[in-house]
Amino acid sequence: MNRRGTLLFGWILALATIAVFASLGRWQSHRAVEKQAMLDAAAAVLRDRRPKPLALADDPARLRDYDWASGLGTFDARGPLLLDNQQRNGRAGVRVYRIFLPRQSGPLLVDLGWLPLAGDRKLPVIAKPEGEFALSGLLTAPPSSGIALGAGIGREGEGWLLTRVDPAAIAGATGLSVPLAPRVLRLDPAIKLGYERDLELLANTLPPQQHRGYALQWYALALAVLATALILTFRRKRTRPDAANP
Repeated sequence: MNRRGTLLFGWILALATIAVFASLGRWQSHRAVEKQAMLDAAAAVLRDRRPKPLALADDPARLRDYDWASGLGTFDARGPLLLDNQQRNGRAGVRVYRIFLPRQSGPLLVDLGWLPLAGDRKLPVIAKPEGEFALSGLLTAPPSSGIALGAGIGREGEGWLLTRVDPAAIAGATGLSVPLAPRVLRLDPAIKLGYERDLELLANTLPPQQHRGYALQWYALALAVLATALILTFRRKRTRPDAANP
């Protein structure tokens, strides 16, 4: 390949690499904006805490919205649902969910909090809360699951082990005759029920500032490739007359 062909190939490769790095930077920037908007919306709801009915959890149009909701009901007799691979303060554990039956709306999942797992990964015994409860908390979309592989739910003893929270799959596996609400209730930590918990929305995922940091890194790599291509191109041009002389 002659020098012109080599130069052309090098620039094609450099521009393709720059495009990939810039695209990754834009994606990380977009995720930072999305997550910051999510945190701002949830913070506004948590500041106000004006209770709304639990029936709002049934509205699919509000899947990405946040509402502070409260209502009376009982927990379903079915066993607990344990979301696997949940980290808290550097410890591995599971997040405990149960199906709740409000008086005036359809069933929904309630996040009761986090429990640690021992080294043998023996699942904890979860007692069913008995009686009627007045629950309140934050209605949110189920936690992000990433790439959905397999059914995401399997029977374990008295309950089920989850790899993701999929209300439709849970309703089918547990034999519910009606659909589960698409949103879940993050139970108010002040309520004396359940386990370790808070209302942190990004406990097992990256916060906005980390996405911004990754975006900056990708943009810096794109600029580095561009600078390297320019340096090599102009250095080649300066050395060509010398190379032509014997």
